[in-house]
Amino acid sequence: MNIWGMKISVPAFLLLFLLPGFVSRAQDANDLIKKVKDKLGLVNDYEAEGVMKTDVAFMKVPESKVTIYYKKPDKFKIKKQDGISIVPKGGGNINLAALFEGNNYTAVPAGKGTVNNEPVTIVKLLPLDEKSDVVVSTLYIDEKEALVKKAIITTRENGTYEMEMQYGKYAGKGLPDTISFLFTTRDYKLPKGLAFDYDTGGQQPKTTTATGTQKGKIQISYTSYTINKGLANDLFK
Repeated sequence: MNIWGMKISVPAFLLLFLLPGFVSRAQDANDLIKKVKDKLGLVNDYEAEGVMKTDVAFMKVPESKVTIYYKKPDKFKIKKQDGISIVPKGGGNINLAALFEGNNYTAVPAGKGTVNNEPVTIVKLLPLDEKSDVVVSTLYIDEKEALVKKAIITTRENGTYEMEMQYGKYAGKGLPDTISFLFTTRDYKLPKGLAFDYDTGGQQPKTTTATGTQKGKIQISYTSYTINKGLANDLFK
């Protein structure tokens, strides 16, 4: 093919038309991520009251009232009603805001979809740090409200888990009313960020005889938030 005296192959010629569209979608993805990040950035810390339910076949954990503490960028702590503190291992992975810290990622558009029959825009975050435990985070975003409705996070060492969020009173600051962690485990191994240290008062399940795939769910229903009160770092020790 010869255009204006230049020889251009058909694939290259098509690329001239496709590339602007791809660049535009990539820019749209970055703009959407910025809106989400800006909303989450309104919260420096919070103390919240809620109820935690655990549905894991090999763990008998009763429903419990909890107080949840969060402070930028990745401090996170749960205190049960009996006074026992639960500090998630790798807690940054279960806080949406921590996914966007430092702009150390590339946002890639991944089409459209639905979550609970509501339309969402799908964006994948690819970490730029090759040593990052997170391989890819797939975000399902309500574009109009700039809210992440669902996130699927794939890690190098601990498999893949999902977070599903439902919003209400505190949606303006990107804080959910309910957050559910859905995961698949092998050999009774919880994903990083969901491996809570429970004191159930009973014998711990054996981890050497489990085979196959286990499924589990941890749900936190928030009843109230106190936002930006200035939490001390010592609180998270």
